[in-house]
Order: sequence, then C-alpha cells, then structure tokens
Amino acid sequence: MPDLRCVNSAPLLAACFGLTLLWPAGMAAMAQSQPAPPAAAAHGSAAPDTATEQEEPVPVLTITGVEVVRTKVKPGFDLVVVSGLVASEGWTHGELVPLTRGSPSDQVLNLVLVAQPPAESSAPTGYVPIHALMPLPADHPYKAVRVRSATNSVLLKSLPGVVEVTVPADPCKPCIGRQYVAKGEAVPAGVPQDQVLRQEDLPPNARIIRPNDGISDLGRNPGRLTLVIGEDGRVVDAAWE
Repeated sequence: MPDLRCVNSAPLLAACFGLTLLWPAGMAAMAQSQPAPPAAAAHGSAAPDTATEQEEPVPVLTITGVEVVRTKVKPGFDLVVVSGLVASEGWTHGELVPLTRGSPSDQVLNLVLVAQPPAESSAPTGYVPIHALMPLPADHPYKAVRVRSATNSVLLKSLPGVVEVTVPADPCKPCIGRQYVAKGEAVPAGVPQDQVLRQEDLPPNARIIRPNDGISDLGRNPGRLTLVIGEDGRVVDAAWE
C-alpha cells in the first residue's frame, strides 16, 4: 500500500515510488493551483471578514470530473486528475486528500478535493474552476476512485477512465435585488422570472437570514453562501463567507 501522504508532491515522487519525473510547467500548474488575485470584499456586512488566512484547507464547492490516465513509460503509474469548482476567486492550492489509510475492502480509493480559501469573505461573482493531480504507483490496489466535495461525490468505476458531471449553474450571479422564494412558496405576483431566486437552486448549505431571524453562529465558513433578505423579500446582501 503506497504512502498517500507523498502523492501530492511532485518532488517526492522519486522517493515514494522510485520514479524520475520532469514535470512540465503546465502539469505543475495543475498539480498546485496558482494564487489568484485577492477576492473582492463582500458587499455590505452579510458575513464578518477576517485578515487571518485559514490554517486548514476545506473541501471545494463541487466536483465536475474525475479522470485516471495510465502511463506507458516504465515503471509506469496511474495519474488521478480531478476537476472542480470553488465559490469565488482567491482559492488556491487545490489538492487531493485520502479519506482513509490502508487498503479498503471494496478497492475504492476515496479522496476529497480541498483548497485554501481566501482570507476574507467575497461577493458572489461566479464559480471558478480548480484542478488537482495525484499519481499512484503501478501496483496500487484500487479498481475505482471516488472523489468528494462539500456538495457532491463522483465515482469513476473503472481504471483508467473518465467521468464528467453537469457543471452546476451559479444561481447567485448576481443575486442582490432578486426576489427570494423558499421551497414550496409561490412567486409573488408581478415578479419577472429572471428576478426570482429559488431556494432549491442554491447550494445545499446556503444560509438564509430573514428580517426576523436571529443569528446563532458567527463562525466563518468559507464554503457557505449567506443571503440577507429584506422586508420586501428581496436579497439585500450576499457573501461567500
């Protein structure tokens, strides 16, 4: 069983698997995401900002594809390539983290795609792609790979191979000024459909704060979308925490 702690680091491949690799610039850029420009400050005060960078990476918003490429050069290895989306600009250092150690009884390698979130809250400006790589030695015991994010799980059933899922639309680009409609509620009369923001279209962990709601948790959650609803039922503030 390979030591999966080393498979996210290209310089350690030789030590871990006896491989000698020259990583081209493009592959190195995919293996570790390049820093993006600082995220824009959140509009208003929907979530508290902090100048302290997160110490621990967190799962990305969603997985959009998993591929395993089998090399032909000796000694050979399988390369796991995962694509996903993060909530906003400013996320860096995407990597694949194993959920467990040892050889699973079902021979499925379970991974989580994580990344370093921005140090401050950001306005919803559109999802951003992120990628990560993980090389596996030729004698690995896995017959399938499952990769998880904060909101979904994607299983590649046979190796090598590829599986892609539908890229989710971003319902909150923009969302300020739109009429919020909770699940099961009717759209108010006279509101155009392009001005409606439906609860079922939002990420599962979105936090909705209505005018009469209290706040029980001020802890920052970089993967959570917070919406503040005004007296008229429209979104007055929004931020990825």
